Parts: sequence; structure tokens; C-alpha cells
Amino acid sequence: MNNTDIEEMFRALGPVTIKRMFGGKGIYHNGKIVAVEVRDEMLLKADETTGPVFEAAGAKRWAYEGKKGKPIYMPYWSIPEDAFDDPDIMARWVRLAYEAALRAK
Repeated sequence: MNNTDIEEMFRALGPVTIKRMFGGKGIYHNGKIVAVEVRDEMLLKADETTGPVFEAAGAKRWAYEGKKGKPIYMPYWSIPEDAFDDPDIMARWVRLAYEAALRAK
């Protein structure tokens, strides 16, 4: 995803900063990381409060395989499909990601 498309996706938050990181991109708003792009997939930050909301919408939690073959779950979730067709729905999800970022230590 190019930076212009990412900025458009997150416009409900206002300006975002996009930084390259481990083969992908980190997306920041007001200095807080709200999303990562990994292997051309945008993943939004979630926590114990918002993770169940993402899961109920059919989103998948990002995980990678650890040293012993066990999945290591990260606090990032896929974006529910309906958000890609509706800017108002996308705005809801990116705001939830920012709220989770604000709660993170």
C-alpha cells in the first residue's frame, strides 16, 4: 500500500506519520503507533478492550511462529472487510486503534 492510500485510510484521525519497520511500515498518530503494514496487509492496534470487538467483526489477530512452533500473538488485527468500502466504517476502526494506542504503556 502506498503512503497516499495509507494517509487516506487514516484521515479520520488526522495526520499520520509512516515509518519503515522490519520489512513493513508503522503508522503513527500523535506519536502513538496505531497500525502496522506487514506483507501488504494493514493491521490495526487493539487491546483487551477492543480485541473482542475486532474478533466479533470477523477480524483475525496477527501472529507469527515462535521458536518452538507456537504462535506468538501480537496486538494487531486485520481490518473488517466492510470498512474498505465505507469511509465511515473505516473511521470507526482506526479510532478504536488509536484508543488502544492511548491505553498502551
